[in-house]
Amino acid sequence: MEITNEQTAEWLKSNDSKEYFELLKFPTIGAAPEHLRDCSACATWLKKWLAATGADAEILLPGGGFHPPAVFAELKGGEGASTVLFYGHYDVQPPDPLPEWNTPPFEPTVIDGRVHCRGAQDDKGQFFAFLCGLRRFLASTAAERGTAPNLKIVLEGQEESGSSGLFKLLDERDFRRRLAADVMLVCDTSAAADLRPAIVAGLRGVNHFTVTLEAANRDLHSGEYGGIAPNAAQGMAELMASLHNDDGSIAVRGFLDGVEPPADGELAAAEAGMATEEMYATDIGTEPCGGVAGRSAVLRNCFEPTVELNGIHSGYGGPGSKTVIPCKALAKLSTRLVPGQNPRHAYETVVRHLEDHCPKGMNVAVSELTGEAPGFRLPLASPLFRLAAGVLSEIDARGAVFQWCGASIPVVSALREASGAAPLLVGWGQPEDRIHSPNESYSVRQFLLAREWAERILAAL
Repeated sequence: MEITNEQTAEWLKSNDSKEYFELLKFPTIGAAPEHLRDCSACATWLKKWLAATGADAEILLPGGGFHPPAVFAELKGGEGASTVLFYGHYDVQPPDPLPEWNTPPFEPTVIDGRVHCRGAQDDKGQFFAFLCGLRRFLASTAAERGTAPNLKIVLEGQEESGSSGLFKLLDERDFRRRLAADVMLVCDTSAAADLRPAIVAGLRGVNHFTVTLEAANRDLHSGEYGGIAPNAAQGMAELMASLHNDDGSIAVRGFLDGVEPPADGELAAAEAGMATEEMYATDIGTEPCGGVAGRSAVLRNCFEPTVELNGIHSGYGGPGSKTVIPCKALAKLSTRLVPGQNPRHAYETVVRHLEDHCPKGMNVAVSELTGEAPGFRLPLASPLFRLAAGVLSEIDARGAVFQWCGASIPVVSALREASGAAPLLVGWGQPEDRIHSPNESYSVRQFLLAREWAERILAAL
């Protein structure tokens, strides 16, 4: 599907684009308590939008602690119809660093057929394009004949920081009962190169947490105390370096317990549908040399776990110099997990490693654990995959490929278990969307593909 300038101009006049821009303007940073009001306003907007389609929509407030609201909606289908659960998230990553944005991060701006805004793709653009397709499907003759499936919709506001609010809701027996479905659709993943459709046959799980290292009782003068006091910044660097061996493999004892290698055919299918090492190099601007040396990028990204340092903070980083020995250092860590790994066990092995390797004269503490989501892989012979492949072939004559996504959607495994639904993850992301980075964007072409996918798969179901 190629989009002409005339088609883009026509789309910009539509209700879809007008409402999409309204949605993007909410600064729904779900991890930040100061944005709780923005998240609540967005949830209210989504409830109203869903109610306008005829859905029975409500706002759910998870109890205990800071949790943005979730939105739950139901649409009754034809008698004896199957039930489809759709999941998305309206929260977004913080826009930092602000100076690197070319446009205001919460003011949608169209440039060369792409909408630039935080959340333009992840996940507001993806889930809202799907909902626009749902609306078009409901207005179709197929729906009028009473053949539409039953629909349940869950939109949460904390996916980017671990989905703790939705996990709390899943602890409630009544809510779990209401989620019962046959199929779960998620539009929060990527297509293959040049937007060739991709069916995601697996996701890695995730843990993320904070490591704090403390030494002296205050920052110290680097001349008066240099050579005497332990340095927390240096200690944190040593501690983080200890997590990996020289060849890039994970040095944490027990972390790899239970790891399940790819099944027959999975690695070959992944290599056929994923980016090449040359494409990765072009995308990221450097050699794709992370992970274990000597193994393919597809194997490292799709089927092997990781321990990643997301950020490290200590001492002084402003202009000029400030000659101190830092007394405290903080690091943010995330681990990506594959099938066979137990998230709690994997976390405990990292904590034990950090405690065992804590530098002399310092104390280490680990806090703020979120995620605790296992990885999963789905059988390629699934009838649902065959159905989806047929639908995607109608959209794109090249047909669909399979992908095993290195990223995580922490709550998907839990929703799958709670609902009993077979997951189907099809999204339309591309590297140039720059999700989680400044200047995030989503093209009109991608929006229309996601909308068409929704119409067609709902009709097929």
